Amino acid sequence: MNKLYAGYARSVVTPSLGISLAGYFYRRDADKVLDDLELVALALRQDGKTVIMLALDQCSIANDISDGYRQAISDRTGVPMDAIFLHATHTHTSPYASPDNILSKDKSPEGVARAAMITENIKKLTVKMADTAAAAIADLKEAKAGYQTVKAPNIAFIRRYRMADGSIRTNPGVNNPDIVAPIGEIDDRVNVIRFDREGAKSIALINFGNHPDTVGGCGISADWPGFARRELEKALPDTLAVVFNGAQGDVNHINVHPEAGYYNNNTAPSGTPRGHGHARFMGRALAGSVLQVWDITKPMEYTDLDYAQKMISLPSNMPTEKDDMERAHYYRKLHLEGRDNEIPGTGMLRTTYIAEAMRLCRLEHGPESYQIRLSAVKLGDIAFVGLPCEPFTGIGVGIKEAEGWGLVCPCCLTNGSNGYVPMRDSYIEGGYEAKNSNLKEGCAELIIEEAKKLLETIR
Repeated sequence: MNKLYAGYARSVVTPSLGISLAGYFYRRDADKVLDDLELVALALRQDGKTVIMLALDQCSIANDISDGYRQAISDRTGVPMDAIFLHATHTHTSPYASPDNILSKDKSPEGVARAAMITENIKKLTVKMADTAAAAIADLKEAKAGYQTVKAPNIAFIRRYRMADGSIRTNPGVNNPDIVAPIGEIDDRVNVIRFDREGAKSIALINFGNHPDTVGGCGISADWPGFARRELEKALPDTLAVVFNGAQGDVNHINVHPEAGYYNNNTAPSGTPRGHGHARFMGRALAGSVLQVWDITKPMEYTDLDYAQKMISLPSNMPTEKDDMERAHYYRKLHLEGRDNEIPGTGMLRTTYIAEAMRLCRLEHGPESYQIRLSAVKLGDIAFVGLPCEPFTGIGVGIKEAEGWGLVCPCCLTNGSNGYVPMRDSYIEGGYEAKNSNLKEGCAELIIEEAKKLLETIR
């Protein structure tokens, strides 16, 4: 049997204060560092074939920026671009992935300066990408691999709810008496892959799906993925950790019916609870779940390494004749002028109106379709599936059902970013994610089908 080699490298990528943070529909400029953002690279090699899997603490990575990063990595290491698996953990307390963002309409000197900070950060990250990938390759050591699955209960919750009036709400608030029931089911499985290396620290790869929008505010933070890495490494001093977020489009940290003490470390227990302490709690809980199975991972009998990528075409969620474009343009104008208080609703309901208006205006003249890159890495009977979007839990569950694999790990926001992909029923039901999605109903089911086909090419 050909030997497997695994290497690990990590770089701090915390940007300068003052940079604009991504994830919300309004401007936030970083005013402090709560914990460092990191870039982690895992290199795998077998029989002369090398794969590099990277996880960046960032909300997303725009498609063109992702291509640039992967090209820089390929140029530096000689690894083909199709063998580079670049993932964003989706923390909402990280910089924008591109200067072309929701703030790009601000042409004031301050707005131009903010865009320049983002551009400069991308340049620094490009160098960090190549350096960190090269360092992971230089760290390659003979390794044996194993895996296990465990559950991490009570830290991820469906965030879409049916309300008493029949409407669908995302994040309707804690203890809202109008909540009837969540729409969907949680997949709280944690995929754990263990690499034990000759003469070097072991490596733990954690794959779990949840929204890292726990902290809020203007402080830079890696959110729960950063805490999960750090807490596991504290518990296992001879181990290095990397987190790949899973299908997280319709789940987050908000328990709308909490028991006493659940929100001890949050700042807004009556509305949308957020807090750095809650991210720590989630990281500890996730690390604790990993510890339950760390010593009983299933040894892999074979670890043949392969990879594949392909582009698929998906229809866009363009306006129809039923959409009120006059209102959409009006809401967009109010939003860009900082007059959100003149838009109906409050909280997430108002955000939904804004998101829908922005999407309708954005797609008013096309494109009619998007080219989406699907990525896959095979390690024995483990498969990693890279999805350049925010997939609903149903997509992750569907892909995990692919036949012939011992373990399938869906990874969101990998090798690009194309926004939310809700399940077909969500478009009929409504709600923030479907109103905001660039992709038309039915795309989730197509992605499941095409991802399974891609896995067949390397099985």
